[in-house]
Amino acid sequence: MTMDKKKIPFNRPFIVGKELYYIAQAVLGGQLSGNGSYTRKCQEWLEQRLGCGKALLTHSCTGALEMAAILCDIQPGDEIIMPSFTFVSSANAFVLRGGVPVFVDIRCDTMNMNETLVEAAITSHTKVILPVHYAGVGCMMEKLLPMAENHGLIVIEDAAQSLLSQYRGRFLGTIGHLGCLSFHETKNIISGEGGALLINDPRFEERAEIIWEKGTNRNQYSRGAVDKYTWMDIGSSFLPGELVAAFLYAQLEAAEQIVRARQRIFQRYVERLRPLEEKGLLRLPMIADVSCCNGHIIYIITRSPSERRQLIEYLTERGINAIFHYVPLHTSPAGRRFGRVAGEMAVTEDFSARLIRLPIFFDMSDEQVDRVAAETESFFHRS
Repeated sequence: MTMDKKKIPFNRPFIVGKELYYIAQAVLGGQLSGNGSYTRKCQEWLEQRLGCGKALLTHSCTGALEMAAILCDIQPGDEIIMPSFTFVSSANAFVLRGGVPVFVDIRCDTMNMNETLVEAAITSHTKVILPVHYAGVGCMMEKLLPMAENHGLIVIEDAAQSLLSQYRGRFLGTIGHLGCLSFHETKNIISGEGGALLINDPRFEERAEIIWEKGTNRNQYSRGAVDKYTWMDIGSSFLPGELVAAFLYAQLEAAEQIVRARQRIFQRYVERLRPLEEKGLLRLPMIADVSCCNGHIIYIITRSPSERRQLIEYLTERGINAIFHYVPLHTSPAGRRFGRVAGEMAVTEDFSARLIRLPIFFDMSDEQVDRVAAETESFFHRS
């Protein structure tokens, strides 16, 4: 047996096309700092493929969220309604501006923020609604957008896991006023670290460029719109370097191929594990239309927290790296310090304690998927 067959990692970075060639071209082109030709190529790809008004490449999705918080002019005491079942960056970006995360519970089916609980969480201090599209499955945007409009709120989509996932015919990240993507190495389309801010409301476009370029109007200068650039606003160094952008551009060129591979692996898992679900031994993701989901995460929900712990240990002993996911933010030290809870969090606390993420990566073989499924089956069928 090869080492690859002996151990199945949770994730594995990969090269799919011209990544190394484009990196060499970036070096030979003489510019490795941000906002070079590959940065522009990536932004054009996102704008054209997704149909957003403007895309700005960032060093991470965290950076995109931080830019969004600045664009929304978050002030101390402003409230941001979001799920607690999410990564820390969703909250941290706003806490850095003095904002207060207001956590609401999630739905039982999609693990997304429960839209029926949002209205009751809105106060005179609310400024933003932040839906997080968990596992690349869309939140109920047709409910959230009218709610935001009625209260004069901004909708920022945390679409970190969602590139090329669709909701009602529109790409996630392009539906709210702003959208944030991730290209972290654990995502479908990768560049090691990396992200993008999608600007869907034209009123944010000009200021976004200034914030993105360290608070200067350097982009206007580069286009010849002004004869010199200067400090205009607050901002930071949100740009990735050209090596990151060059790697990313090769991945974007193959984005559909990558997503199809993930969807196929996801579907094979579901087919293999469905008998366990039918016996009531676990629960699989509940997705109405698999073709609209990008296959980013395959998870199962066990019957109890102790069973989850035992299954993770069982798989680990057999060379399979399965992991749990988020510890709810409202239960964390920083979450208790900086945020508050709106209503009960029963579903968040229950499901987060029972969820396991199984390995999935672009070049995962059918044999590897079948082995993970078989070991999971053997765990549940132990006498």
